[in-house]
Amino acid sequence: MPAETPLSDITVIELGHSVAAPFAGEILGDLGATVIKIEKHDGGDDARKWAPPYWHGLSAIFQSLNRNKLSVTVDLRDPAERELLVRLIVERADVLIQNLRPGMVEELGLDPATLRARNKRLIYCSIGAFGRGPLGDRPGYDPLMQAFGGLMSVTGEAGEPPVRVGTSIIDMGAGMWSVIGILGALHHRGLTGEGTVVDTSLYETALTWMNYHAANFQASGEVPRRHGSGTFGIVPYRGYATRDGHLVIGAGNDKLFRALARVLGHPEWADDTRFISNPERVRNREALDAMIEAVTRAGASAQWQTALEAAGVPSAPMQSIDQVLAHPQTQALGIVQKSPDEKLALIGLPLSFDGVRPPFRTAPPQLGEHTDDVLGAPAPASKERTASQR
Repeated sequence: MPAETPLSDITVIELGHSVAAPFAGEILGDLGATVIKIEKHDGGDDARKWAPPYWHGLSAIFQSLNRNKLSVTVDLRDPAERELLVRLIVERADVLIQNLRPGMVEELGLDPATLRARNKRLIYCSIGAFGRGPLGDRPGYDPLMQAFGGLMSVTGEAGEPPVRVGTSIIDMGAGMWSVIGILGALHHRGLTGEGTVVDTSLYETALTWMNYHAANFQASGEVPRRHGSGTFGIVPYRGYATRDGHLVIGAGNDKLFRALARVLGHPEWADDTRFISNPERVRNREALDAMIEAVTRAGASAQWQTALEAAGVPSAPMQSIDQVLAHPQTQALGIVQKSPDEKLALIGLPLSFDGVRPPFRTAPPQLGEHTDDVLGAPAPASKERTASQR
């Protein structure tokens, strides 16, 4: 198999919707697996309608999460159709990923015990909301978990309302943990011949992203607070206003702070007892941040970045997505990949194998596009595309 598609001998059933399970399925598909996405007849994955904007007939969000997959429609409440799905899982599947509502797979006989009794090699991955425990039967969504797991408490500016991280970091993180667990389970199966059950949840993912905040609280007894674009333990290490935008400056040690002070025209800051070491700078962050920003506001971001780069001080301007996509560094990486028909350009995996990034092999599927091929049963006419979507 090509080095860039190491899972080309693996078949994955994606019994999921929205973001978490589809993101996991997309990663596995990018790595070469055959990913069969199971959807309901009427409308399919809810993400197909998370729009506007629509992009070539589907929501842009759906397009970004579902490349390199096949779409098969199944009515899970219909015994005959469900049996076709079970036969597919038993006869062909290496991996099943599901993020259905709590209790649904048991109700339908699609739970791990039932399916693994008929396919011992099956790796069954469940992405729950809260995981095991007293809240295990509750549903959950990304913003709820950012709030409940503490992430919102450390995101945004001090004294301002809670702010959600501007991407589905909990959903996508749970998808990534699923893939990590699945890869470990595939290795285990290679050694033993046995599949296993992999479990993760949105809440566990949120807790993991809070790991060093939890450690700091237990070490100090102080509840972490918001620091805007900065962080609690390093100063200066945040975005500062310039004449034409914002520049993030990361002077993470005393040598870099001394160099920063020289660039800003205040070498004496490095010998000020308030700023002599990082712990002192952390204790006096408000004063130092105000002093730095009073200087940076007088110049343009590019001017300061050039000077800081010459002095060896890390910095970066805050870019919007149009600037990010147009930047020569983004283009040089080749991470924005075109679909085979060149209609879509999506961000690919941040991985390469022997210098080759896993390819964009097939565009996200139309609803039920592959039902007949995979199950041998005709798919009902799709109601997916309306005149307004076209």
